[in-house]
Amino acid sequence: MKGVLLAGGTGSRLHPLTRITNKHLLPIYDRPMINWGIEALVNAGITEIMLVTGGTHAGEFLRLCGNGHEFGIDRLSYGYQDKPGGIAEALGLAARFVDGDPVLVMLADNVVEHSLKPMVDAFRANPVGARILLTPSDDVEHLRHLGVPTFDDAGEKVIGITEKPEHPASNFGVTGIYCYDADVFDVIPTLVPSGRGELEITDVNNHYISQGTMNYDVLEGFWGDGGESIDAYYTVNDFVRKNGANKA
Repeated sequence: MKGVLLAGGTGSRLHPLTRITNKHLLPIYDRPMINWGIEALVNAGITEIMLVTGGTHAGEFLRLCGNGHEFGIDRLSYGYQDKPGGIAEALGLAARFVDGDPVLVMLADNVVEHSLKPMVDAFRANPVGARILLTPSDDVEHLRHLGVPTFDDAGEKVIGITEKPEHPASNFGVTGIYCYDADVFDVIPTLVPSGRGELEITDVNNHYISQGTMNYDVLEGFWGDGGESIDAYYTVNDFVRKNGANKA
């Protein structure tokens, strides 16, 4: 199983911190944000990783990560997204790297308290379709900034995901952590750009839902999006400083 870390975007929600650097290079406690994503994948047993980024600071990732060996990576590749085209488009750049294998995709501003290994092991055991990681939340305002799943009457299967809903259909948000089979690279070219002019990962997930091949896990412990806002960035910082991250 291969891993793809997505570290692009303009970081506009973290201005002025990101005027001179990529947001994924900002510190979270005692290391750059990207390091926590790398650690999450390696601890889950994924040691072939592609890092996809863009913008004027892309070369800094090479300076920081090099060949990845000091982080436990066996093979580290880099991809460059030359314009903000959405998460799904960025993932599409990894098609040759993934080369038919199942893949875990992680937005590199996501930080989790506990290991991703249970989710990865579950997908490795049955690497068909897709698997997403949900986080519980009773904060309606926060859910309005996320993708929110709708469940069937039994509450067992996800039957749809709505991006940034005004009225969330459940008390769960979709984190930026996904597992896909290799068919995802056939799905991406069929997508239509959203109103933002981007290829949306929610459309990818809804495709798998329509095929009946979507599964999910519910995250235990803390999850934070360090790029959501200045307040969220410092919330993640404070949590990791006090509690750590990626714990087994």
